[in-house]
Amino acid sequence: MQAKQKKELMEFACRIRIGIVEEIKARGFGHIGGSLSIADLLAVLYGEIMNYDPKNPKMEDRDKLVCSKGHAGPAVYAALALKGFFPYENLKTLNQPGTNLPSHCDRKKTPGIDMTTGSLGQGTSLAVGIALGDKLRGRNCRTFLIVGDGETNEGQVWEAAMFTAAKKVNNLVWIIDNNKKQLDGYTCDVLNIFNLEEKFRAFGFDAITVDGNDVEQVYEALSRKAIDKPIAIVLNTVKGKGIKEIEEAAGNHSMAPKPEDCDRWLDILHKELAELA
Repeated sequence: MQAKQKKELMEFACRIRIGIVEEIKARGFGHIGGSLSIADLLAVLYGEIMNYDPKNPKMEDRDKLVCSKGHAGPAVYAALALKGFFPYENLKTLNQPGTNLPSHCDRKKTPGIDMTTGSLGQGTSLAVGIALGDKLRGRNCRTFLIVGDGETNEGQVWEAAMFTAAKKVNNLVWIIDNNKKQLDGYTCDVLNIFNLEEKFRAFGFDAITVDGNDVEQVYEALSRKAIDKPIAIVLNTVKGKGIKEIEEAAGNHSMAPKPEDCDRWLDILHKELAELA
């Protein structure tokens, strides 16, 4: 990766984090930890990897994103706004009455959202269906599926994984946000998920693990080509990444920060952005 390309992706990730905090500040509460952890991933997907057109969100041969951990909608919305799918100011309507940006992703409300998600586990099966449909139609596109590590507690996730590998749905890329926490604690304490890379390999995937908060490693992983097996990428991430105070908070799945907290976090992110420029 060229230094200029890496810097641009890091800047994009920082802008996504700024958008997330601005959304949470406007609403007063929200799923901030798991949104911040996937900012680097979204920067790479929308900055380099995916084929899409903000002016034509329903383009048939577009690459698609299914954020099965639908509560990370604020991160996806920030990326979409920054890419011009809708006005950036709309981010401040997150989860407000009449908004087009509900708490969880909804394809009928938000331009650029390819599938409604939120009931954990179900997005995995839906992504398989989308990818298989594209493959049967002969379309040259991929579907990228984001799954939470806590979400892998759901049996439906493994049913969908088994189907993906057995039917060689290799235009579907599984991405697991392994940020080590879920709603009510650490994943290892709630229900230990053990080694996700080994699990996906056992299910028939070409599986790898990378630093999910390093845009270069994420880019290289997403640039891999599936041959006879579908790809699963386990991202080792930090919940709340980018803001130390949130990273270190015990209950950072959903938070209700004061406006002054958000302003302090925004100052940190804007300084980081200035340093990257």
